[in-house]
Amino acid sequence: MNLGLPDDNAVTAQSSETDARGLIHADGGGCPLRERKTLVLTGASRGIGRATGRLFSEAGWRIISCARQPFDAVRCPWDSEGDSYIEVDLSDHRTLPRVIAQIKERLAGAPLQGLINNAGNSPKTPNGARLTSLATSVDTWMSVFHLNLVAPILLAQGLFDELKAASGSIVNVTSIAGARVHPFAGTAYATSKAALACLTREMAHDYASHGIRVNAIAPGEIKTDILSPDTEAYLVPKIPLRRVGTPEEVAKVIFFLCSDAASYVTGAEVPINGGQHL
Repeated sequence: MNLGLPDDNAVTAQSSETDARGLIHADGGGCPLRERKTLVLTGASRGIGRATGRLFSEAGWRIISCARQPFDAVRCPWDSEGDSYIEVDLSDHRTLPRVIAQIKERLAGAPLQGLINNAGNSPKTPNGARLTSLATSVDTWMSVFHLNLVAPILLAQGLFDELKAASGSIVNVTSIAGARVHPFAGTAYATSKAALACLTREMAHDYASHGIRVNAIAPGEIKTDILSPDTEAYLVPKIPLRRVGTPEEVAKVIFFLCSDAASYVTGAEVPINGGQHL
C-alpha cells in the first residue's frame, strides 16, 4: 500500500515542480497539473509538530503553520517562509478569530485537506514536578484548556467550509495521560487531553455527514522537549517495546490518517506508545 510517504532513508529533492498558482506536477515530466494539498498545523516549531510538517512537506503538501515562536527556517525547514507561518499564542482564545482570518487569506479560497491540532502545553511546578489538582491555579487551568481544547474546537469551526470543500481530515493530538494518571503529566494537561479525546468522537459524528473525517492520536513517551528528564529511566522498563518513541514515528501515523488509505477511518483514537497502554 503506497501512502505517498517520502523515502525513510534520505530527504531527496522534490521531483515535482510548483508554479505560482500553488499547482504542482506529479513528476518532472509532462504529467498533468494537480492541485497541491494544504495542511494547517499548530505547534509546528518543535517535536511532533516539526516532524509532521517536514514529512508532509516532503510528500508535496503546502504547510500553513502556527506556533508561538517567530518564524525560523531551521525549526520549520519546509517551504512555508513568512507567508504561510503565523506567530500566535493559541492559549489566548481571543486570538483565534484573527488567526482563522489569516489562514483563510492564505488559502485564498482553496480547499483545506488537513488540520492537525498539535499545539499543547503541560505545565510543571517550578522544580519540574507534576502539577496536581490541589496545586493547579485557575489561570493555569484556563490557559491549558484554551490551548489544548478550545483552540481545536474554534479552528475546526472556523475552517469548516474549507475542510468540507476538500473532504478533509482533522487529527487531534491527545495523550496517554488522558486515559490514566501519569507520573509526570499534570492534572490540567491530562484532563484537557481526555476532553480532547471525547471532542474527537463528538466531532467525528458531527462532521461525518459533511465528508470530513476526525481522528486523534494518543502518543505515549515521545522524545520531545515536553518529556520530563526522568521519564526514560522510570518508564522505559514498563514499556513493552523498551524504548521511547520518536516524533517521526508519530508523524507517519498522522500522515496515514490524512491519506486516502484512511478514507473509512473516523472517530478513532490511535495509541502510539510502544504498548504502554496494555
